[in-house]
Order: sequence, then structure tokens, then C-alpha cells
Amino acid sequence: MSVEISLVAELGFWRRVQVYFYFFLPWRELSRAWGAIQSWSLPWWFRGPVVRLYCWLFGADLSEADISEPSQYACIQDFFTRQLKPNARPLDPVHRIVSPADGTVVHFGCVANSQLEQVKGVTYSLETFLGRSNNNWGLAKGYQEEVGQDDYQNMILEHPDVNNLFHITIYLAPGDYHRFHSPADWEVLHRRHFPGSLVTVNPWMLSCVRNIFNLNERVVLSGRWSEGFFSMSPVGATNVGSIKIYFDRALYTNNPAENHVNGDFFDHIFLDHLGRGVELHKGDQYGEFNIGSTIVLVFEAPKSFVFNVHHGQKIRVGQSVGCFDPRHKCGQEREKGTQGSSRAALNAYTF
Repeated sequence: MSVEISLVAELGFWRRVQVYFYFFLPWRELSRAWGAIQSWSLPWWFRGPVVRLYCWLFGADLSEADISEPSQYACIQDFFTRQLKPNARPLDPVHRIVSPADGTVVHFGCVANSQLEQVKGVTYSLETFLGRSNNNWGLAKGYQEEVGQDDYQNMILEHPDVNNLFHITIYLAPGDYHRFHSPADWEVLHRRHFPGSLVTVNPWMLSCVRNIFNLNERVVLSGRWSEGFFSMSPVGATNVGSIKIYFDRALYTNNPAENHVNGDFFDHIFLDHLGRGVELHKGDQYGEFNIGSTIVLVFEAPKSFVFNVHHGQKIRVGQSVGCFDPRHKCGQEREKGTQGSSRAALNAYTF
């Protein structure tokens, strides 16, 4: 696989050798093969021992799963994409934005200079991650010329005078619950699928190589919520060739026929006959990974917004990730519905 990688300058010789050796291996093909093995139906007598072994290796808790008996999982894939019992993940009743998945908080903060942070001190381009023509708020606001990279986040912001752009990255380990949910009430208007590579997204690699999230296969879902721009992006990784979005039947990830080197992408617009996008409510289940990966949220919010999580924190679906009024110490917040015209918002996009 031929991809350009940018190593962190401080890496020692042997770590560089390890990284280059890793990138030499055909991870897309290996991930595709592993996905096929996962879907093989296991003999009934072999199912229990295999699932118990995986639970032991990855620390998975089957007591909260809808199917808690290991022998009832016909294949490994069914185990990794297991459904939870009703109310196993209660939603925070107060805050308007919550975690979309079980996992570990890798990084979070305010977007600066159109750069996102993988881990502290290692950045990647917001413009490349979302796609240059994914959003054209700049023209809608009267820009007549090409906008520079540093102004890209201002193109996205609907209310730049009072709002900022924020981001949070959550890493799903192999033992985590692998379905993901809506983190807020929002409307999905557009999907952009970047076939990409399948580089591991574990913290070690994130600290060694810049732009991993821009290299990897990802599904960027963009739209709006009550505060303006909102996006949620499931990112693929090694052995995670499958990303499923339940309402997007046209999506096909880790397709061997797709060009994953030249930055090709595939767009889809979500509009019904009334000009409405896909409406999601906080906590709605709408997709899944195989094995584990990462979710990146990029969203517009008032400048007073503060995160109430910390780096390395284990977090679950439905737990609050931030609040709008720090004076209340993330207390009671005013609930707001998705506002504005879907058609008007979609007209600000270029496809």
C-alpha cells in the first residue's frame, strides 16, 4: 500500500523502523480476510469457549448484553456487534450532548487554525478530514474568493461571532460495546465516504504518525443542530473494515474496488420529498463497527461551552461530555430542538 506518512519529529530510530514496518503490511486485505473469518458460523460446541476467551482477552462484560450466554453467539462478529439490554446505557437527562459510544476519551478541545488534535501536540487538518467541498458556508456568507485553510473553520461556523468549533475523539477498544448512538438531537444532511487506509488508531500509533484520521477510511456525517454545524465521523482502523450506518443502505466500506490512495470519496445527500434530512435524537442507535475503532465529533457551540471529561477517561454511551454554562457547573441546561430550514442548510453545501 502506497500512502504518505508524516512521522512525529521526536521519534527515535527504532520507533521509526516499527512504524515503517507496520505501514508496509497489507492491512486492508488482512482486515477484509479477518472480517470474513469473523462471520464464519462456529460449531455449537466451540462457541462458548471462543466467546469466553474473547471476553477474557478484551475485558468484555456479557452481563449487560441482550444475549448473555456465550454459546448463543453463532459467530465472532455477532459477539462484537452485540446488542445491550434495554436501559443498559441511561441517557444524561440534563445535557444536550453526550457520548455516542463506549470507549476512551483520546482528545478534546476547541478547534484552532483549522487543526484537530489526535493526541496532545500531534495535529491533523480539519479541511482534509471533512473534505474541502463538504461544506460551503463561506460562499453563503458572501466570500467571493477562495478561502484559505486557516479560515476553513469560519466557513463552517454558522455564528462565528458567538460560537466556536469544538471536537472530541473517542477510541473504542476491542472489548467495548461496538454500536454507536446519536450524541445529540441533530439532522444529518450529507454523508461523505473516504475509502482510505486502515491504520491502527491505538494511542501509540496516534502519538507517532500525524494525520492518521485523514489517512484512514471514514464516514463523515454532516448536518446541523440547534447551535449550528454538527458532524459525527466513524473512522475505520486495522481489522475494522466494516462501518455500518443503518439508514444508509448505499454505504459499502472496505470495498476492494475503491481507490484508497488518491483521496477519492463518495457523497450521498439525505433529503426526503419535503426537503428534510435524517432526524436523529439523543441516544438513537444508528450504526456499528466490527472489533473497535474511533469516533470524532466536530460541532459548533457557544464560546461558553466547556468539556466535563478528561484525557484517558473511560466513558459510556449517554454520559455527558460537556455543558453550555460553566457557571452552573454543568447543571441544568435549556433544551433546544433542531432549528432552521433543512433546505436552507443544504443549499450551503457543495457536492
